[in-house]
Amino acid sequence: MTAGVPKSRLAPFLARNPFPAPLTFGFFYREKMRAVHRVSPEGPLRDILEVGGGRGGLTALLYPGARIVNIDFDRVFGNEAVNRQPGMSFVCGDATRLPFPEASFDAVTMFDVLEHIPDDRAAADEAFRVLRPGGWLLASSPNEHWRFPYYDVLRPYCPSEEEMFAEWGHVRRGYSLREFAALADVPLVRHASFINPLTVLCHDVAFSRLSERKRRLLCRLLAPLTWTGYLLHHPHARGTETAVAWRKPAAA
Repeated sequence: MTAGVPKSRLAPFLARNPFPAPLTFGFFYREKMRAVHRVSPEGPLRDILEVGGGRGGLTALLYPGARIVNIDFDRVFGNEAVNRQPGMSFVCGDATRLPFPEASFDAVTMFDVLEHIPDDRAAADEAFRVLRPGGWLLASSPNEHWRFPYYDVLRPYCPSEEEMFAEWGHVRRGYSLREFAALADVPLVRHASFINPLTVLCHDVAFSRLSERKRRLLCRLLAPLTWTGYLLHHPHARGTETAVAWRKPAAA
C-alpha cells in the first residue's frame, strides 16, 4: 500500500501560485492559498478527490505526491497538463453523483465549487459518503461580505455583480459560517477568512475593465497597502471569502 504524504510547507506552496502575475493580478490567489493551507490537515494523506478542480491543480500543490483524482463536469479539462502529470487522474462527472464507492478517499477538496452547484447539500453528502472514517472535507467560497466591487468608487470601472456571477457560473453569492455548517451533519472544525478590506482593492482592480497596463500599474501602487493587509490578517478576521474544513467521524 502506498504511504500517505504530508502537506506542503507554506513557503514553497505559496511560491507555486499558478495564477498569472502572482504578486499583482494573482495576489488574491495567494491569499486563498494561505487560507486553504491554514485549514488543511498536516497529513499524511494518500488518496484525495478534487471536485471541480478544473485546470488549477491546487490540491496537487497542497499535497505533492498524493494520488489525486480531479472530477469536473467539463471534460475539456481532462486535456490540461496539470491533470496529466504523474499521480493525477481526471474523471468527467457530477459532484452530486460521484462515481466512486464509499470510503474511497482520505480527503475531498471543493475549492470555489459549492457556490456553482444548485443542490449543494447533495454534493456535500456525496463528499462525505466517499470519505474514509477520519477523512477531511476542505472547501472555500465567497462569504456574506463579498461584493463586487467592494468599494463604490470602483463601480464605474468594474463589471456588475450580475455580470461576474454569469461569467463565473455562480448560483449563489457564497456562504456564511452558519450556512457552511448547515451543509453537513458534523461541525466545522476549522475556518480561515481571506481577501480583507485592504487587500480587496488589488483584487477588484485586477478584475476591472481597465486596460492590462493600468491594472498592473495600480496593483503595483497598491502593493504597500495590499502587503500590509495580508501580513496583518488574522484567519478569523473579517474577509470576503472563507476556507473551511470538516472531519468525518472516525469509525467506532
